[in-house]
Amino acid sequence: MFGFDRITSDPNILGGRACIRGMRISVSLIVNLVANGMTVEEIIVEYPDLQQEDIQQALRYAGGEPVETYRTKRMMMAQPGKLSDRLL
Repeated sequence: MFGFDRITSDPNILGGRACIRGMRISVSLIVNLVANGMTVEEIIVEYPDLQQEDIQQALRYAGGEPVETYRTKRMMMAQPGKLSDRLL
């Protein structure tokens, strides 16, 4: 999976903070839970509307890896050859 299709931002939900699939579960909450030692399985038990991919995307999003990095990786996997040839 490339990009952040599960991360949403809506001014009417948590003041526009990054959330999971439009729910009132913020990316920062997920990061805080993981930082305080909760496993993915424990988080899903506490928040049964979440899925493993939600948590993984939240952590990648919080880590600041831009979407463009995922597009570049996808291009490199899909088409062998020099990256510079594909970026023109």
